Amino acid sequence: MVTLQINGNEHHLDIPEDMPLLWVLRDVVGLTGTKFGCGIAQCGACTVHIDGRPIRSCVIPAAGLADRAITTIEAIGETPSGRKIQQAWLEVEVIQCGYCQPGQIMSAAALLASNPNPSDADIDAAMSGNICRCGTYQRIRAAIKQATQAA
Repeated sequence: MVTLQINGNEHHLDIPEDMPLLWVLRDVVGLTGTKFGCGIAQCGACTVHIDGRPIRSCVIPAAGLADRAITTIEAIGETPSGRKIQQAWLEVEVIQCGYCQPGQIMSAAALLASNPNPSDADIDAAMSGNICRCGTYQRIRAAIKQATQAA
């Protein structure tokens, strides 16, 4: 039995020790906002926050995350940086197909939480590894910049 803190709620789960967090979130807990992309931590679609840091959930075993705060796309809007990013995403109309966007938003929210006024280089570094198959990178950058201006 593993106890995980997910989006501020405690979950007591009977899961295999090596089960990746992504599948625990999606298949066991029922939080399907976090997406499966590549399965090897290269595309960023599965990004969640562990103690406020963006982590690829497809490769990290959930059993080792007891006593760590896990935040998913379903709850990121409850954080100040998450609210700003989500609002900017809508205003700039970043989303095209939308599949990668949960991971993109999670990475952008982590960036703003740690650096409220990022440079272009900071944005590039924070967002590298988040692949958008539709190519909305310019809108992603514009939304991040807009979120830094939000009150």
